[in-house]
Amino acid sequence: MKVADCMTRDIETVTPEQPMREAAQFMLRADTGVLPVCDGGALSGMVTDRDIAVRGVAEGRGPDTPVREVMTEHTIFVYEDADIEEASLLMSDHQVRRLPVKSRDDRLVGIVSLADISRSDQSDAAAVALGGVTDPGGEHNQASDDEAR
Repeated sequence: MKVADCMTRDIETVTPEQPMREAAQFMLRADTGVLPVCDGGALSGMVTDRDIAVRGVAEGRGPDTPVREVMTEHTIFVYEDADIEEASLLMSDHQVRRLPVKSRDDRLVGIVSLADISRSDQSDAAAVALGGVTDPGGEHNQASDDEAR
């Protein structure tokens, strides 16, 4: 099964220039804790509710602080034509519950979550991802490295 078969396609995004307040409002409306940050249609990072709380509010930044100041850049991602197992391994290796999904022409086309995978017919893949995500220690961020693609 491919990532495109189970990912969420209708996603909200923010730009790096938008204020944290708007990102938080989008999260509230969409009932999500993460948003892709896109600049001119290209994925430039991810911002989470935790980023807003820890990198924003806890550091004394106001609600009008641009998202670019609190987002995680160099985000790991998966291509829409990748197998679910590849997405699961990336989630496990990087201890994340969601991955942005790109087309081969580098357009953001959706997000795949641990929940999306668990609802697919690939429950073994979801177990792999969950095992890595829940392991104690290690990095818990969306930062990419050369192995993430």
